[in-house]
Amino acid sequence: MTYLFRIALILLLALPFKSQASAILVPMDETQKNHLKAYGVAYWVLENEVIMEWLLNYRGGSFLMPHVDLIEEQLIVKGVSYSILPDQKVKNIKSEIANPEVNMEVVQLETAPKIAVYTPSGKQPWDDAVTMVLTYADIPYDEIYDSSVVVGVLPEYDWLHLHHEDFTGQYGKFYKNYHNQTWYQKQVKDNERMAAQLGYEKVSELKLAVAQNIKSFVAGGGFLFTMCSGTDSYDIALAAHNTDICEHMYDHDPAEPDFQSKLDFTQTLAFKDFTIVKDPMVYEYSDIDGTKEHRVPESQDKFFLFEFSAKWDVVPTMLCQNHTMEIDGFMGQTTDFRKEFIKPDVLIMGENKAMGTARYIHGEFGEGTWTFYGGHDPEDYKHYVGDPPTDLNLHPNSPGYRLILNNVLFPAAKKKKRKT
Repeated sequence: MTYLFRIALILLLALPFKSQASAILVPMDETQKNHLKAYGVAYWVLENEVIMEWLLNYRGGSFLMPHVDLIEEQLIVKGVSYSILPDQKVKNIKSEIANPEVNMEVVQLETAPKIAVYTPSGKQPWDDAVTMVLTYADIPYDEIYDSSVVVGVLPEYDWLHLHHEDFTGQYGKFYKNYHNQTWYQKQVKDNERMAAQLGYEKVSELKLAVAQNIKSFVAGGGFLFTMCSGTDSYDIALAAHNTDICEHMYDHDPAEPDFQSKLDFTQTLAFKDFTIVKDPMVYEYSDIDGTKEHRVPESQDKFFLFEFSAKWDVVPTMLCQNHTMEIDGFMGQTTDFRKEFIKPDVLIMGENKAMGTARYIHGEFGEGTWTFYGGHDPEDYKHYVGDPPTDLNLHPNSPGYRLILNNVLFPAAKKKKRKT
């Protein structure tokens, strides 16, 4: 968006609204033609310094925007359903929401969060559901990686997503199946070169430093979101800060034989008391993950969002906004989380009832927050290395992808002064 175009939009907003039409309602219930693009338009509005409102639990978490031609044009171009409301209709909706007996609330969205995605160079957008949906929704983001994090760029951002990374330094434990593949060998060489350039003897030491910098980012008021192996491998790296859990094929020397006893669970964000899978040939990090328990047909693999009080539990309500509370399951290297290893102060927002596992969790740390979401791709049940990209044009109403975008917009409503 050019500076002049932004000024034009601001000037238009200063003009009187059209007769009897004070606002645009973007419904987010089952009537919406393109839920994912709707988030992109909402971000565009905020990016142009226009304040809007999120109507929590009203028609699936609808957006209320000023009635301006430029905004309406964006909605039309993006194929997003909307309606123009007269002033009295807006008042009636807000009166309904204000009723203390109704589980709804109005939240003001003020500023578009500056977004960073922690991802290695050369990765394609379809390697990661978050970058894929940000691209589809036309929400801008910067790509950063180890060197940027180590030199301290994170305070420049509000929201950070961790690509499907292995923060333990074990390269996703892909060794058994892929160590002869060119892409795997290149990944090892690139990571070892980066570690050496930044002054670390091992990749695991570099990844630990990155994880700790990210933790400081959250403590200072940042918003962290991650999926799949970026969840448990992150906490495992923090817990293993005083020991070596990597075998020789990963860091050229053996793991400490008693590393399990040296894990420090006080350092983690989400998990406690877990046991690391020692065998380097097993495609699993620890017993946090519940992937092996998913022995039901794909059609029966579902998880369910919890309903929170919009007036008292505003944060989880924002993060769970959806047009359905039942989400189709999808697998990943880390699919979901065993509840016995989740810290007691962590909020479970979605669970697989049949498995008894948590799927979508959230917590606070310092001045910031984090959200962990299990699974790889909400519209690809079993995503394998080399699979073709998901075409989001076929899934514009994906409730699983909506959870990602709820987290993207969340910082716009949570105004805290960042510590640097």
